[in-house]
Amino acid sequence: MRLSRKAWNNVVIISMLLMIFFFNGLHKKLNTQPVEEGVQALLPEQSFILAMAFPELKIERIGTSWRSQSLQETTWQGDEQQLEQLVELWQHQKLTIASLPVSKISQTSADYVASVWLAGEQLPAVYQLYNIDQQYYLLDKRLQRVFELEQADAAKLFPLYPF
Repeated sequence: MRLSRKAWNNVVIISMLLMIFFFNGLHKKLNTQPVEEGVQALLPEQSFILAMAFPELKIERIGTSWRSQSLQETTWQGDEQQLEQLVELWQHQKLTIASLPVSKISQTSADYVASVWLAGEQLPAVYQLYNIDQQYYLLDKRLQRVFELEQADAAKLFPLYPF
């Protein structure tokens, strides 16, 4: 088969583009971590929390410590160590994915909301707490995931929510 120089250049360019697309997709498949069936981390594993906001309270990282600021009349009764424990809990919490569809959750209004600012992200990750039929659900608005929560776990993640 005889091809002109221009045709061979096109063949080389197309084959290089195909290799780039192949290798670009391949590294994503090789680097994915296996996920436990039905259990996922609330926040990405390597994420770094800069701030958290609840309706009554805002928590900010100041250097290596944490500072809280009351946004309403309710005051936070905890100290810096409890703030750090709350942030660590959010950072490492693993929850069960609920079988309830996002569309059913979206039809009701959220009982409580938390916003989490992560390093490298422009917008906060928003988590909405729902109490439907005496069962607690947590909606991750960014990834459109619904987690199932026990009341004890919900009370730990949302310490100012009146359970």
